[in-house]
Amino acid sequence: MRDAVARDLLHSGDCAVSVATGPHATDATDVPQGATPIAAPLRAPGERAIGAAEFVAQQSRQHERTWVIAPETDGVLAQMQRAVDASRWLGCDGTAIALASSKRATIAHAAEHGVTTPLAFAASPATRRWVVKPDDGAGAVATRVHNTRAAALDDMAARRERGETVVLEAWVAGEPFSLSLLCSARGAEVLSVNRQHLAVDALGAVSFEGVQIHALQGTDARMGTLRTWAQALARSFPGLRGYVGIDLVWHAQRGPVLIEINPRATMAYVGLSATLGRNVAAAVLDAHDQELAHALA
Repeated sequence: MRDAVARDLLHSGDCAVSVATGPHATDATDVPQGATPIAAPLRAPGERAIGAAEFVAQQSRQHERTWVIAPETDGVLAQMQRAVDASRWLGCDGTAIALASSKRATIAHAAEHGVTTPLAFAASPATRRWVVKPDDGAGAVATRVHNTRAAALDDMAARRERGETVVLEAWVAGEPFSLSLLCSARGAEVLSVNRQHLAVDALGAVSFEGVQIHALQGTDARMGTLRTWAQALARSFPGLRGYVGIDLVWHAQRGPVLIEINPRATMAYVGLSATLGRNVAAAVLDAHDQELAHALA
């Protein structure tokens, strides 16, 4: 994801690009051609090592814009966002990141604003399966499906006894999709509807097996509904900015059901610009600059 974003920025022709690397990177081959590698300096024995957020804060002051590729898990993305001035930060604001970092908070907030979520299926007698997963997890990590609610409750209780923060939701039957959105103060543009490939093994463990970008085309009857739905969702989370990924299930009767919001670049970003014939990173930059200019006017 980092390299895909960096290549798009380089191809935009409008900016020089620095790319963070590990402290032991040796040369420019660790970053896309044309980018400048940067890393926190190695410290001598006994010296305090610079933290990731401190490094990002330092570098952000030396660059006009900062685009961080990081998970929201354990508050990592939120910590990075707080370290960068809002005028330089390419991404969602702190409120949106905090909400999206909790699956429980995300679906509760969305449901309050009229968006269909797994909460709508919790009391339905038609619900036969239940899922337990980390509240702030990424992808399908530590996600398990159960055939009874009792088994799901036992799983949740055991994990909480181990100190894990997990949620229990109704498993929504349907087609798993994700949306690639370009978000700004004007709303949300659906760049791509992507099909997610998930597998559930005999023990109920869920695994993510990849994503097919741009899986639904404009001729698909669901596209209009998804565009309208994405706009409503963005209004419910007004701090969404830049590239945002939305995980959803298309339910045969209820249509789109929100599963989670990823307030950052996702795997669906990789190859997206080439597929669309449009430089997505340049569009993110342009949207940010327009909003900043409007704020300063």
